[in-house]
Amino acid sequence: MILTTFARLNKRAMKKILVTGASGFIGSSIVEQAVGLGYETWAGVRSSSSKAYLQDEAIQFVTFNYDDKNVLKQQLTDFAKRHGRFDYIVHCAGITKALHKSDFDQTNFYQTANLVDALVDTGTVPELFVLMSTLGVMGPGDEVNYTPIRHDQSPQPNTAYGKSKLKTERYIQNTPNFPYLFLRPTGVYGPRDRDYLILIKSIKNRLEVGAGYKKQLLSFIYIDDLVNILFAAIDRGVTHRAYNISDGRGYTDIEFNEMVKELLDVSKTLSMKLPLGLVKVAAKGNELLSQIVGQPTTFNSDKYHIMKQRNWTCDITPLEEELGFEAQYPLREGLEATIEWYKNEGWL
Repeated sequence: MILTTFARLNKRAMKKILVTGASGFIGSSIVEQAVGLGYETWAGVRSSSSKAYLQDEAIQFVTFNYDDKNVLKQQLTDFAKRHGRFDYIVHCAGITKALHKSDFDQTNFYQTANLVDALVDTGTVPELFVLMSTLGVMGPGDEVNYTPIRHDQSPQPNTAYGKSKLKTERYIQNTPNFPYLFLRPTGVYGPRDRDYLILIKSIKNRLEVGAGYKKQLLSFIYIDDLVNILFAAIDRGVTHRAYNISDGRGYTDIEFNEMVKELLDVSKTLSMKLPLGLVKVAAKGNELLSQIVGQPTTFNSDKYHIMKQRNWTCDITPLEEELGFEAQYPLREGLEATIEWYKNEGWL
């Protein structure tokens, strides 16, 4: 066991990994783990990106122009001459909210296609290219019997974000001899995340707001579990595969809220269920307002479709059988760690 561990460490120390979108919640967490595992770690960031969570001296930084394929090809060529090609690329760069639906394609699809083409054209294709996709590419799950979404189901995304990610997946799949892995996580939460912070803050302020009256099953994945899945797949040499990712369970919004209330020691709240029709109108109105002021908003028509979906559970049998995955942070344990971090950072 000790010899195996040393062998893996030595192997990793000789491997270069690029994490794009490295300043974000998921990207920065992957960078942190990569450094800890001994990889030569490169953080792909924009010149304007925050490096608040990229402080380790072992992290090296690089900026690529994904909008211009010719410039990108030259950048990759120059990098390879100085440092050698990347062994692994984890592509987290992208957007989850936009002023216009076309922006999703421009950033999530075209920029990724440029990167893939540039890697092929310059002969710098890595051993593995990991696309951080989304469970949203699968579209609505079974809302009658609530059977989990399977990885072999035909994807039918109903959001602009999900459609842009599926379009990207298919482009990569159709690129000959390109070693890919698609990770499709459900809702990712944990330290540094601000999306679930909004819900948790609302409960702290004694207000619970839900959308729709029909039963809804949610699913979650704690950031550390997601990162562990990624590196387990890299260690095992998995390629040409897509994994739907959650902690393997489904939770109602009531269960989620009760866990948060217990952890925050909140006894009484005002609980409101809003009809989906009202949520739809409000989301569309907020989307139009965001276009007027020129600032993208999280609460938009895409978000309405996410809130409308009644079944977000997914079958993780492939993760369990192929990667030996077992969630170290079921929802309650993950929320406890997350809330503790929020408090320590003064976010809550």
